[in-house]
Amino acid sequence: GCNPLAQTGRSKLQNQRAALNQQILKAVRMRTGAENLLKVATNQKVREQVRLELSFVNSDLQMLKEELEGLNISVGVYQSTEEAFMIPLIPLGLKETKDVDFSVVLKDFILEHYSEDGYLYEDEIADLMDLRQACRTPSRDAAGVELLMSYFIQLGFVESRFFPHTRQMGLLFTWYDSLTGVPVSQQNLLLEKASILFNIGALYTQIGTRSNRQTQAGLENAVDAFQRAAGVLSYLKETFTHTPSYDMSPAMLSVLVKMMLAQAQESVFEKISLPGIRNEFFMLVKVAQEAAKVGEVYQQLHTAMSQAPVKENIPYSWASLACVKAHHYRALAHYFVATLLIDHQLKPGADEDHQEKCLSQLYNHMPEGLTPLATLKNDHQRRQLGKCHLCRAITHHKESVREASLCKKLRDIQVLQEVLSAAHQRSRLKYSQYQEDDDLLNLIDAPDIVSKTEQEVEIILPQFSKVTTRDFFQKLGPLSVFSANKRWTPPRSIHFTTEKGEVGFTLRGNAPVQVYFLDPSCSAALAGAREGDYIVSIQGVDCKWLTVSEVMKLLQSFGEEEIEMKVVSLLDSASSMHNKSATYSVGMQKTYSMICLAIEDDDKSDKTKKVSKKLSFLSWGTNKNRQKSASTLCLPAVGVARPHIKKKFPTPFSLLNTDSSLY
Repeated sequence: GCNPLAQTGRSKLQNQRAALNQQILKAVRMRTGAENLLKVATNQKVREQVRLELSFVNSDLQMLKEELEGLNISVGVYQSTEEAFMIPLIPLGLKETKDVDFSVVLKDFILEHYSEDGYLYEDEIADLMDLRQACRTPSRDAAGVELLMSYFIQLGFVESRFFPHTRQMGLLFTWYDSLTGVPVSQQNLLLEKASILFNIGALYTQIGTRSNRQTQAGLENAVDAFQRAAGVLSYLKETFTHTPSYDMSPAMLSVLVKMMLAQAQESVFEKISLPGIRNEFFMLVKVAQEAAKVGEVYQQLHTAMSQAPVKENIPYSWASLACVKAHHYRALAHYFVATLLIDHQLKPGADEDHQEKCLSQLYNHMPEGLTPLATLKNDHQRRQLGKCHLCRAITHHKESVREASLCKKLRDIQVLQEVLSAAHQRSRLKYSQYQEDDDLLNLIDAPDIVSKTEQEVEIILPQFSKVTTRDFFQKLGPLSVFSANKRWTPPRSIHFTTEKGEVGFTLRGNAPVQVYFLDPSCSAALAGAREGDYIVSIQGVDCKWLTVSEVMKLLQSFGEEEIEMKVVSLLDSASSMHNKSATYSVGMQKTYSMICLAIEDDDKSDKTKKVSKKLSFLSWGTNKNRQKSASTLCLPAVGVARPHIKKKFPTPFSLLNTDSSLY
């Protein structure tokens, strides 16, 4: 991450945002206390005093939120450093958070769940906390995005290893709403993951606004960045549907996605216009429809921003700017159509069919009494229709200037005022050249222009698979086996020796490997090994990531020496204890139901598959003995002595014959 103490424009803005968040938190707490006091107070004078204080607190809170809105519209900080005569774009500010100490909780969980010393993982925990701290100040480039994505992927590893679904871990994550400054705290890693995703999208918006919009490459980068921002925010909306923070609510995220796509479409228009708009018929048709497309998407955005419940929390300056741009780009579309109608006459030898087709595609329907070809050939009709479009353009320009003047934040953006004023004056000057006294009576209302674009912007979903991230806690073992939602026995030490090069069992699985086909009379079985045990270490060598062939080579290397092998057994809630209830009376022989249980258990171990419980036998044995003797005990499980039978194996257990290993 960037140096948090660096006094850059963006760091100063984030510091101001953090300070405002603290003030808003204090004001919210005071308002909550005053509201609670008002509910319980019975004295009339006290209630009046509380109401007065509550009004002051609400006023203070409103001023703080307006100040935060001012920071959100501080577009100048995020724009390109190059001087450009362009309307600014809107970036999203990063969400702020509080520090989180993972060390105690993770160390305790490693000791409790994985039966390992948590202090052996101090470096890994420190790496995790350093990565989180770096994500609070990411650089505004691809490296910053990769940093945030790495932490998001790392959170997936951490969630799988340390956050079981059955309990809370006691870690409190606090994040501040990017739009309102109100903090949200939860003992849930999902809040952390969702907030990081939001910041990835916000960082993409800052990269887009920072791009140099005076170059073709810069505008292409801006289009790509806004499309990726929309993709991340859309992924956030679809994946985390119940986030408590309002800036990450589905309604707000839908609006933010629309805003990013609208700004991407605006950048497409600027990319087409960058080489210069030639005063040529087909070129003017193209840019007119492109401008109409930008105006259309901004009008849809403004409509979405004006709907409840988004309207109450979206910055007013954002909604105002969306309205300003909708009118501005519609005005440009009408101006370009007016120019192609007034300035270009249909000359002999011109491509009449092509021009007729282009003109007909500009409208859903031609004005009453006019046809495309007749209008092209009639100079008076062309000029009159062009003046109609100029009047529409001037009307939209006036509306854009008026909307910008109503918002204090927009009035302070000098370049915005200059762009709007210059466009307005250009349309007025064009109209004044052809203005006639009877225009008010003769001019009709110009039809709307059909929007069209050569590059339809679309959402680009985040590609986490392209980010290579190492699991900090991979020493715990493969995540498919060693996760928070699986339970094992503590590691058991098995001391055994080989007999004439035979260990008495085969191995299967990838990493970690399992004991398979265990000879009950071998040294390892007598020492406590069981089929299905996972081998975690041999003679102090960690085996959790070793394959079958690697474990076999390791066993071969010890020859006839005594081998210490540590194993763990997976505890399955369905198989760790018998769900059957066997009837057993002291001094009596085994009941028929117990014999059935013993047969079932033997069949299960031999065939390595689960057998359905025979409830009829169990119920019969239990009910019969309850009637015969009050001394009958119902036990949860009974250990049944099994006859010592040596199993026959398909292959000899020889270390020299690696074909006996099961891969």
